[in-house]
Order: sequence, then structure tokens, then C-alpha cells
Amino acid sequence: MRCLTRRVVLFAAAMLLVAGCETRVPRSGFPELGYSHLAPIRLDVTRVDVVQRYRPPAKKPNVEHLFPVVPAMAAERWARDRLKAVGGAGVARVTVVYAGVVEVPLKRSDRLKGVLTTEQSERYDGAIEMTIEITDSTGAAVASVSSRAERRRTVPEDITLLGREKVWFEMTEAMMNDLNTSLQRQIGEHLSRWRR
Repeated sequence: MRCLTRRVVLFAAAMLLVAGCETRVPRSGFPELGYSHLAPIRLDVTRVDVVQRYRPPAKKPNVEHLFPVVPAMAAERWARDRLKAVGGAGVARVTVVYAGVVEVPLKRSDRLKGVLTTEQSERYDGAIEMTIEITDSTGAAVASVSSRAERRRTVPEDITLLGREKVWFEMTEAMMNDLNTSLQRQIGEHLSRWRR
């Protein structure tokens, strides 16, 4: 009996330990940013390579690694969804040059006004920069386009975590929409020779 009690106690303790390890903060349910619903941009190349040149520092003042949709991953997803290789020579190389967001603390009033009003406490400065380069069969660059999208947003001092994540998601979505429009236009203007 004593042995059975000990086993039950050990089993219960193990289950509590496992349950503690399995507990995760649920994500806020933001959608992935995808672009496969848009018409593909067909290029006369053998393949599309995506190069992630930006290396996030993963510490403040940079905060992009905390975003529900990380800007660098959204940029990479755009390249994979929109650009399709349909040719027999050359390569389209898409480079994510920069995809960072910096948190800037804002000065708040230390007078009575600061106590009676809700002030803006942080500003987020974000940018995503991408280039698309066409290389020939020897690997030499023969044409390229690039674009950079930027956004700035401030948040109030009493914002919730969900509210902050919503702002971050909206920033990423807006920058990617700008890049999509700009790069599609530039491809049409400067890479028309490779369009199929």
C-alpha cells in the first residue's frame, strides 16, 4: 500500500512538472502575411534564390523579433509567393537587406498634466529593404531593382500587450504592402525583358 501511494505521489508530481513545462502563452491569432492570392510574377530565370542578409540583434532597442509576424519572414514569404522561375538561364536573387524595428522611448511629462493624461510612451521606427537582382548564366549581375518601405508608430503608456502586437502587425503589413506595390512596378519598368 505504501509503495502504491508513493507511486501515485510521484506520478502526480511528474504530471505537474510536465504541465508546468508545457504551459505556453497563447499567440494572439494574427494571420500570416501571404501573397499567393496575387498573380505570380513570372521571370525568365532558372530559379529564384532568397537571401536573408539582415541578422536581427534580438535585443533592445530592436524589437522586430517580438512581432507576431516578423518583418524579415514576411519579406521572404513575399519573394517565395510572388516570384516564379519559368526560364532556362540565369537566376533572380532576392535579398532582404534590412527588416528591423527600433523602439524609441518618448519623454513623458512629470508634471500634473502627465498624471491626468495618457501620454505616448514609445515610438516604433521600422523599415524593410529588399533588392531583386537578375544574374546571367555566368553569375554576373545584369539588372536589379530595390525598394525600401518605412513606418513609424507611437503607442500610449497604457497599451495592452495585444494592442502593442496589433500595432506591430499593422506596421509589418503596411510596409509589405508598400514594397509589393513598389517592387511590382519596378519589375514591370526595369525587368520587363525577363517578364514572361
